[in-house]
This record gives sequence, structure tokens and C-alpha cells, in this order.
Amino acid sequence: MMISRQRLVLAAVGAAVGLSLSQPVLAQDKAKEKCFGISKAGQNDCANLSGSHSCAGQSTVDNSPDEWKYVPKGQCKAMKGLTADEAKAKLKK
Repeated sequence: MMISRQRLVLAAVGAAVGLSLSQPVLAQDKAKEKCFGISKAGQNDCANLSGSHSCAGQSTVDNSPDEWKYVPKGQCKAMKGLTADEAKAKLKK
């Protein structure tokens, strides 16, 4: 009986710690934005605008306007990156 009670307490504490650790990650995600045209080959964060792939790390060209990376909010322009709308317009040319 004592072992079951200890396991229950440990599980509750573990869950509480896990939830508290996940909160800063959520806050960090809100403070980031997609920045197009700055990723190096193989270092993109997810699918590209043209639809030629759907996963992170699959870009084949440096600084392609349809590839993106997450950057701290407000830093994209300083890195000479593009917004999604700017990248789409550049791809249409």
C-alpha cells in the first residue's frame, strides 16, 4: 500500500514539474516569427512555400526565398529576411 501511495505522489509531482517546464517553451514560441530567405541548405524549419518538400532540414539551396526559419520576433528584417507575403511575391516574379 505504501509503495502505491509513493508512486502516486511521485507521478503527481512529476506531472506538476512537467507542466511548469512546458510554460516557458510556449512563451518562447509566441516571441518568434517565420523569416523567409535566410536559411542555409538543410537548415530550414519546416515545409517550404513552393510545396517541393514538407519537412525541416530538406532545403537544398542557401537563402531560398521559399524556405524559412523561426527567428526572434522583430529580427527578420535585420537578418535581411522576408515576410511570408514578401516571399510569395518574390516567387511569383
